[in-house]
Amino acid sequence: MSAPSPLSVLSHSPIGSFAPDVFASHLASVGVAPAWWLERKRAAYEKFAALPLPKRTDESWRFSNILGLTLDRFALAAPAKPSLAPFPVPHAASLTFVNNRAIEGGQKHGWMELPAGVVITTIGEALAKFPDLLRSHFMAQPQKLGSGKFAALHTAFLHDGAFIYVPRGVEVPAPIVITHIAAGPGAAVFPHTLVIAEENSKVSVVDTFASADATPQFACGANDLYASHGAQITYIGAQAWSRETMSFQFNSTVVRRDARVQSLNLHLGGRQARHESLSQLQAPGAFSEMLALTVADQTQEFDQRTLQIHQAANTKSDLLYKNALRDQAKTIFSGLIIVDPDAQKTDAYQSNRNLMLSEEAEANSLPGLEIQANDVRCTHGATSSRIDPEQEFYLQSRGIRKEMADELLTFGFFEEVLNRLASDELHASLRTMIQTQFTKGPRV
Repeated sequence: MSAPSPLSVLSHSPIGSFAPDVFASHLASVGVAPAWWLERKRAAYEKFAALPLPKRTDESWRFSNILGLTLDRFALAAPAKPSLAPFPVPHAASLTFVNNRAIEGGQKHGWMELPAGVVITTIGEALAKFPDLLRSHFMAQPQKLGSGKFAALHTAFLHDGAFIYVPRGVEVPAPIVITHIAAGPGAAVFPHTLVIAEENSKVSVVDTFASADATPQFACGANDLYASHGAQITYIGAQAWSRETMSFQFNSTVVRRDARVQSLNLHLGGRQARHESLSQLQAPGAFSEMLALTVADQTQEFDQRTLQIHQAANTKSDLLYKNALRDQAKTIFSGLIIVDPDAQKTDAYQSNRNLMLSEEAEANSLPGLEIQANDVRCTHGATSSRIDPEQEFYLQSRGIRKEMADELLTFGFFEEVLNRLASDELHASLRTMIQTQFTKGPRV
């Protein structure tokens, strides 16, 4: 008789390792904090404990591997000091977190002086110095894509994160790089990045997520992006957790009048990784560009859920998600565009494209529209295709082995997304990260 699967012996408790006594200890470790912050964390834990784990019948979890969603055998990560190579791009400043804590010396200025008024600090510091901003923008938007339980868990157990504030009319000329690291077997981490760009400001932020070792871990992160009138935010999220990690990431973007937010999320790591992205266009002239690239191999599962909400007239959103699948990997894309009754002249696009590099890979796509206005232009679609055998043969006929040919053709498939970045340095850095996914040795 074969040995039972590791997952089959887990209890699948609704709270797993995050019992009330664990939360009480976490709350005691927070130290001095405003009463509203502690109350928000208590309310979040109660919500987390009350909500059930997702069920197979939940539409927002359609096609997902529900069996793998266990919260057992994880523990709040102890302080650690591993080092990883920084994201290779010239930066204005950086901030590094290891196991939910900002490391000493991890906050650094880059090659330039930050413009006056720009704040790059921890959420712990922001609680003391900028409580009103934090209270207004931290996890301020309701979760609408199915992971309310896990978002509540994030709020309850968040220890620290990045707080970025750019005042009115200020441009930060180089990216700000935030690094989140998980270290140790069974480590549970809760990374968070909050970006507030005031009127007519401009900033680029790179969020990187990595494991210091190859052990199973649990990551439950979030980022909030707020672009005030005329502001511009470029956000890069590069996820490279260990192959045994279960990951959740929640993005909430608010775009005001004539503001622009471009977000690109790169998905590489994790055993089972779910990414939810909510973009709300709240005033005329708002534009949200939602981009993603995924390289999925072995038995990885990447679950992508998106929602574009147009709440005002003359707004635009453009979503392009591209996935390359190898081996027995699986991807899920479920996207919805909602146009409110007053959002006339909406211009919205949504496209999910999958490149199948294996007969055993599986790509599921569920694009959708919900339009309540009568003067709009909205399109959505999904495609799954294999590499053109003629292109592959052409490369092989010139001495390029099949694996390298597939890599080159995959990069060609991804270039449409990467070329939308204005920064050549960011483009090159993401290409380098993607390439590591093709050079990790034999696949099983």
